[in-house]
Amino acid sequence: MATVPAVPAPPQLTDDDVAAIDRLREVHERLRRELARVIIGQERTIEKLVICLFARGHALLMGVPGLAKTLLVGKLAETVSLKFSRIQFTPDLMPMDITGTDILQETVDGRREFHFVPGPVFANIVLADEINRAPPKTQAAMLEAMQEHKVTVVGKTSRLDPPFFVLATQNPVEQEGTYPLPEAQLDRFMFLIELDYPSEDEEVQIARTTTGEQPPALDHVLSAREIIEFQHLVRRVPVPDHIYHFAARLVRRTRPRGATAPEWLKPLVSWGAGPRAVQNLILGAKSRAALAGSYMVRLEDVEAVAAPVLTHRLITTFAAQAEGIDAKEIVGRLVKEAVAEAHG
Repeated sequence: MATVPAVPAPPQLTDDDVAAIDRLREVHERLRRELARVIIGQERTIEKLVICLFARGHALLMGVPGLAKTLLVGKLAETVSLKFSRIQFTPDLMPMDITGTDILQETVDGRREFHFVPGPVFANIVLADEINRAPPKTQAAMLEAMQEHKVTVVGKTSRLDPPFFVLATQNPVEQEGTYPLPEAQLDRFMFLIELDYPSEDEEVQIARTTTGEQPPALDHVLSAREIIEFQHLVRRVPVPDHIYHFAARLVRRTRPRGATAPEWLKPLVSWGAGPRAVQNLILGAKSRAALAGSYMVRLEDVEAVAAPVLTHRLITTFAAQAEGIDAKEIVGRLVKEAVAEAHG
């Protein structure tokens, strides 16, 4: 009779790692308090951005104009002492406007040489504003930098300094004259973060704080070196084996042609999430657990990051669109069913 191999236990954290997680939780609280001095509401958005940052992912922000997306990203860069740049994507934007280009310059001895002038992508936090307004060639230049953490100009490759964090925005309402990101490029974003209108009380507070004097300067909470150290720490957070299986089963349920897809999903989804979604579920859960001061990933960590990880990776059918069912609603039902099954 064949023996079933024992499931290896997740690796244990060292005493130094435990102390570092405690420190990260305190830093997270300080970071939230600092941002709350300028950003009214948007607590969930801030939490998702920070999860993404420490998981070494990139985020796509979806929201109508006026929801303080640019302000939020800029203030986040201010609190963590990182170099910030904003790129306004337009239909005439060229790849070299992002990556930089070689410029012919005259040296002190009269010779002419090409010198590389870095573009705005050479920063730690890059805001790609309205990324769907630029043509695909320009989008591809940005996405190469996101994936490879380097840019290639005229055959020369330049590395981007870590940490490197891209936040792209899209306007969900106005689609005329835009170039929607293909599914393969959307998959490069770890999270889709949807911003909603503030509540009435928050909107009153926004009016009070933004129509007076200059907003306060925020304190620096973290350095680039500390962020990189915490990013390595997040990767070491233990994950129980059943959490890996839960994440994989959840993603596989999104694929309408798969054997585990529920019957109700098949007419609503034409294409599901790929293996990168499983990776991002685990990384997002690790980051969330560490930020909360937990020494191991729990089921609720995966549940919390499932919507931002999966929503932009599902392609809905015309039947779903006709019924007014969007990907977010489908993901919510999938997660609810998967959690119930895990507890059952």
